[in-house]
Amino acid sequence: MNYAFIGFGEAGQAFVNNWSTKHRSQTKAFDIKSLQDDTQITEAMQKHGILETQSATQSAAEADVIFSLVTADQATNAAASVGPMKKGALYLECNSVSPGTKKENAEIIHAAGGTLVDVAVMAPVQPALNKVPLLLSGEAAPEAEAILNELGMNPSVLDGEVGLSSSIKMIRSIMVKGMEALFAECVLSAVKAGVDETVLASLEKSFPAMNWMKQAGYNFERMSVHGRRRAAEMIESAKTIEELGLPNAMTQGTVKWQTLLGEMGYTPTSEDYADIASDLLKKI
Repeated sequence: MNYAFIGFGEAGQAFVNNWSTKHRSQTKAFDIKSLQDDTQITEAMQKHGILETQSATQSAAEADVIFSLVTADQATNAAASVGPMKKGALYLECNSVSPGTKKENAEIIHAAGGTLVDVAVMAPVQPALNKVPLLLSGEAAPEAEAILNELGMNPSVLDGEVGLSSSIKMIRSIMVKGMEALFAECVLSAVKAGVDETVLASLEKSFPAMNWMKQAGYNFERMSVHGRRRAAEMIESAKTIEELGLPNAMTQGTVKWQTLLGEMGYTPTSEDYADIASDLLKKI
């Protein structure tokens, strides 16, 4: 069986981390960053024994299973770039996009000769790596589950159509990424006002299960390093809410905060929330 990756960033590298040498030798990958002279991507493919190609079409041409792991705003472009596909090939749509987007991509893949499986990555790939929980839905989900188990991964099948897995992922992200945005708005305001220690101590009393200072530093780091990718995901969460006919003002606010921090080009060198907040306030 031959495998392909469209996108070989943090998630792709985590997926293949504990694959056998045999499985890696049967894998090709394309990442658009490699066309932009990103040597880290090429080095990662070489490290894992993955054959690099110069296009998504080249990677997917002979593949039985294709993993799509790109940023949310590129998911449809990725689906459109792989065809024509090998008869019976599975396209594992692992990107954080709305149910509507996954259904649109399923039509693209069907026209190319393949079958799309809706895959939701339900936790950070670090430190879980290839054991990160995956929720699968769609008619070919049981077939994909068997393949992923063979690869030593951690899939679970949901009884439902394409869009079910992504609805769980995107609605969960409203809370996870939204909390990051609330932390940013609250803590940056508190530091700017000079009342952060008192505010966080008060929150600690109200919600003692959460280490507020440590969590603030962690959230700032996540947003600073991955904010642009998170913003693209939250645009899809907002689209999910809209598809359900509900207002999405809170999630639109999350998009703005994730974009703001993500576009600063700032990587924290400290884990202390106050140090990070000071740097961010200067940039803001």
